[in-house]
Amino acid sequence: MNLSELEAWPAPAKLNLMLRIVGRRKDGYHLLQTVFQFVDWCDYISFAWLKAPEVVLAKPLPEVPPNEDLTVRAARLLQQATGFRRGVQITVDKRLPMGGGLGGGSSDAATVLVALNALWKLGLSTEELIDLGVRLGADVPVFIKGVAAWAEGVGEKLTPLDLPEPWYVLLIPPCRVETARVFSAPDLTRDSPLVTIDEFHAGETGNDCLSVVQRMYPEVAAALEALSAYGKARLTGTGACVFAAFADPQEAKAVAHALSPKWRVVCARGVNRSPLLNKLASVK
Repeated sequence: MNLSELEAWPAPAKLNLMLRIVGRRKDGYHLLQTVFQFVDWCDYISFAWLKAPEVVLAKPLPEVPPNEDLTVRAARLLQQATGFRRGVQITVDKRLPMGGGLGGGSSDAATVLVALNALWKLGLSTEELIDLGVRLGADVPVFIKGVAAWAEGVGEKLTPLDLPEPWYVLLIPPCRVETARVFSAPDLTRDSPLVTIDEFHAGETGNDCLSVVQRMYPEVAAALEALSAYGKARLTGTGACVFAAFADPQEAKAVAHALSPKWRVVCARGVNRSPLLNKLASVK
């Protein structure tokens, strides 16, 4: 069935270091200002070639029909856009929590687009891949671009940023936040004034979704309280995951250890260059 097994490609998590909702389009999409940074905690995706031009997901997620999985949709979209007829079996080593605000599904889709473009030697540019990626989700472009960025629009207008690369302690509450539920909340702020990159650097790091998520999901509120005992705890995206930054890796590991008896905790390094770009460079 498959002709060759290929080495796994990383699909990293992202953190939103700031999130402001500044308007809403007629199609319902919210207009944002946000800052993306990656962490070196990843899903891993591997591929095996098929003789037939089909796209198969080796280990479907229980709650997601294979045809709706973003990895399958990404591979099929790439086939449709290029006319390429080779088939592929996709295997996802899923480590990032769903509904955690870490962009796992979008990152998986981006990795499929970037990896198959390289492995199938399709020759699409980064901009062409981004044009495809935005059709799959607003967060997909930043994962394709692969650098820490200031983002506007629905998240697709990206300006690269050079940010500190601290160690992050991430708490993963035992719940899954439904983004659509948060964005449809009547009390969600949708008219925050625009800020500048300089204002972000000066300390404007709020998240307009925070109060809504805390009200809807007590587990997230509890995680924020627990992490706040050790540092400035923040919500990434619409949650559920919360994080705090530490300059010293030993301090971060100590905090993670202290929280681990009661919480699922991950200690990861913030990175401005995605591990996906490093992998891509190694195969060119």
